[in-house]
Amino acid sequence: MKEEDNHNHQSVIGKGTWLDKVADTLIKREKKLGRKLDLIRVESGLGASGIPHIGSMGDAVRAYGIALALQNMGYKAELIAYSDDMDGLRKIPAGLPDWLKEHIARPVSEIPDPFGNCHASYGAHMSSLLLDGLDGAGIKYRFQSGREAYKSGKLVSQIDRILQSSEKLGKKIAEFVGQDKYVSVLPYFPVCSSCGRLYTAAAEKYMPDEKKVTYACKGSRIGKNEVAGCGHKGEADITKGEGKLAWKVEFAARWQAFDVRFEAYGKDIMDSVRVNDWVCDEILGHPHPLHVKYEMFLDKSGKKISKSAGNVLTPQMWLRYGTPESILLLLFKRIAGTHHVGLEDVPALMDEYDSYEGLYFGKVKEDNQAKLTKIKGIYEYINKLNPPKQPAPHAPYHFLVQQASIYPSDPDRLEKVFARLGKYGMVKEKSDAIMRKIQLAANWADDNASRVGDEKFEVQLTDNQRKAVTELIGVMNEEFAGVQETPENAKALQSRVFDIARANGMEPKEFFTLLYRMFLNADRGPRIGNYFLDLGAERVSSVLKRYL
Repeated sequence: MKEEDNHNHQSVIGKGTWLDKVADTLIKREKKLGRKLDLIRVESGLGASGIPHIGSMGDAVRAYGIALALQNMGYKAELIAYSDDMDGLRKIPAGLPDWLKEHIARPVSEIPDPFGNCHASYGAHMSSLLLDGLDGAGIKYRFQSGREAYKSGKLVSQIDRILQSSEKLGKKIAEFVGQDKYVSVLPYFPVCSSCGRLYTAAAEKYMPDEKKVTYACKGSRIGKNEVAGCGHKGEADITKGEGKLAWKVEFAARWQAFDVRFEAYGKDIMDSVRVNDWVCDEILGHPHPLHVKYEMFLDKSGKKISKSAGNVLTPQMWLRYGTPESILLLLFKRIAGTHHVGLEDVPALMDEYDSYEGLYFGKVKEDNQAKLTKIKGIYEYINKLNPPKQPAPHAPYHFLVQQASIYPSDPDRLEKVFARLGKYGMVKEKSDAIMRKIQLAANWADDNASRVGDEKFEVQLTDNQRKAVTELIGVMNEEFAGVQETPENAKALQSRVFDIARANGMEPKEFFTLLYRMFLNADRGPRIGNYFLDLGAERVSSVLKRYL
């Protein structure tokens, strides 16, 4: 038996999560390549052309997770958050002002801030929203602005080598992805010095001695629209950031310049990554980073969450209702498979985090050892390898929402909800964590007032359970209608629920769990006697009837 345990123990890598597996693969690969491991950099690109959403944040958070797994293995690792703020504005995201039309194809770092003058540019504002989300979730990173990288010459030697190999490159891109554009045009977009646009100026010739590119501003097709050029002919100096590399080669330049060893990517840019890997290996002589491919985030209707579609779910929106830990759980739980995500997932993830915490501290039992190891590992990564010394007080999210909805405009609302928790024996003492949770649930109750109380969770009743529920409705209406909530009455109702369970061949625990599922979408909750009397017979009956 011992030997078998030992074998199982041996097969767990790190903390038993996908983050550990990736970190382990990365270290083995780096050792094979013979590269130095004194500092391992992982990278995430931050889009700066639209409102950052939960998917954009996911990219950075997961890269940070890999850095944590590397740190857990004893290596020094850091996340570089690289903002694509030299990118040109291709279209106006939903809800932003029309005057941005004049700025189509201009680098986002050269466009005024559409939200007022709180940031130096459009690009700086968009980047800051994502960085704010990362800060809110406690993610550590080193910020690198793309504009700064180009203007300060950090990418000059990479641009020079790529442009000197442009003929070979153009053929390779055509062979790889069937795009022959770069056979005749350099993979570099100068910013036209006359109209300030990117993409409209075609780079014609590279002069390596002067480190300059000649161009003609002829216009270009951006998405579905033609953007006219201004006709200007000029030269762009690559040492001064007067242009940027095309995406098909830019990642490679970044990877070599910043010695990046890991970057995940979404399947929508698979082709670009393949080309960049080749450029990194063959043109720049730098082994490309290890990658993990992830699926895109979709909304509940199955549409891709995107900046321009206007179905954006931002970290800020999530953090109005959920803790940073609930976001990290969503992003660390798994990387494979498509995520259909919406704000309606917040309550379940809040409760799921509590269940992870319960398992971590041994308050909840789990017999599957591999599953337990993985859950404990994810819990430690969510807590940045510094888990709390003891669990926070737990209360089902829907319960907090229900309670908050009872006192919509009461100035002492949070205190009153907290008092209810004490009365039901769910918490012993006040803490910042529980008051913060009550506030988040109150925000949910306020913004979803029409839905609170009308929710029906997924519960399938057996014949026995159906019979027990029907009996309970009768008991509530006949024996407890209008009955005040006192300790004696609560005790009487509690014992009636016990009787009903046993009379219908059920363990009381099974019946209580069923009731918590129906009312709170949770496996445990407040004392049923007190809770039902507080809700009132009428409300309890109407909820129960929904499931018949």
